[in-house]
Amino acid sequence: MEPRSLPPSEAARVFDRRADPPNPKAEPDTDVAARVEAELVACMAERRLVDLDVAPGGVDLADALMAFVLRGGSRLRARCVWWGWLAGGGAKAGEASRLPFRLAAALELLQASALVHDDVMDGSRTRRGGPALHVLFSTEHRRAGWGGDAAAYGTAQAVLAGDLALMWAEDSFRSVPLDVPVRRRADRTWRSMLSEMVAGQHLDLRLQAEGSECPEAALRTAELKSALYSVARPLELGAAAAGAADDVTRILHEYGRRIGLAFQLRDDLLGVYGDPAKTGKPSGDDIRSGKRTYLTAMALQLARKAASPDAEDRIRTTLGDPLASGTALRAFRELLLQLGAVQAVEARITALTDEAVALLRDGALAPGSALHLERLARRVADVTVP
Repeated sequence: MEPRSLPPSEAARVFDRRADPPNPKAEPDTDVAARVEAELVACMAERRLVDLDVAPGGVDLADALMAFVLRGGSRLRARCVWWGWLAGGGAKAGEASRLPFRLAAALELLQASALVHDDVMDGSRTRRGGPALHVLFSTEHRRAGWGGDAAAYGTAQAVLAGDLALMWAEDSFRSVPLDVPVRRRADRTWRSMLSEMVAGQHLDLRLQAEGSECPEAALRTAELKSALYSVARPLELGAAAAGAADDVTRILHEYGRRIGLAFQLRDDLLGVYGDPAKTGKPSGDDIRSGKRTYLTAMALQLARKAASPDAEDRIRTTLGDPLASGTALRAFRELLLQLGAVQAVEARITALTDEAVALLRDGALAPGSALHLERLARRVADVTVP
């Protein structure tokens, strides 16, 4: 799931062509955000009218959800559906090219459901430059002077909003006109993605509760929550919709799994070392919140290998301390560098990127798409921490 930040994070910006200077020879995804948002407006407006007929009192819930969905985000999954569509030989223009954007709109609604519920589970206060939905509803309750507990009301309404987003996502996905064989393939990908999304969040919560220090467990969580759900499955979905051959879908899935994992590892690095002006979140929040990542797990593993119980104690003392001072955070960052944890993560990102690029070179993808995907991979790998 997306990192909690106000603007898109620096790692997400490598996927977002809107973050780049204008280019007269623009790449084929320059208008993805605008096209998918047009589809989102249309499908949400239609479903809001249906909701009005069912439960007029639910208008505020639907309106709040619509505003949240349209408030921004990198539209990463939408872009991946489009890239998968092109790689599978889908049309770049014309009426047929609308199909991947309808699928992408369903994915963006699914992502909205995940974000709303994630914010409730994590107690996050902000999302996409505004209040998280549970905060929005609890604030409304307090200002109106209603009875009962405002926080509990906000949580309950946010859970319902997330459920509504999931219902809209499923309805939107089912309404996309696909031929029967294509529908079967798309359904398999959609079901797998839903299962992986839930499994990843479950594993993340479990590892946090356990205080897990296992690097491989952290990698598996990142694979489920980011690599598969955010990149591999959307690429696969776009290719399936284009009627791509099985070998093209397989290449895109394996490419997406690797580059999606590299993306998440990069974002974890930026969560510790990133410039707040670029990442959109205060530096050190991931440390203070005790976020269990491959980076911190590698640091503890390397400290054990170095037979340095003092280093282990310093990591554990600072990680998860909500009152950690600026001095303590600087010392934590320096310690991870000294232990070689940052270098280990950078090496893993490089290896994943190289593997992803190598997969693109067997000639199965539609002309031009391999080069575009290789550039994407390199943008992830080339972002450096201070």
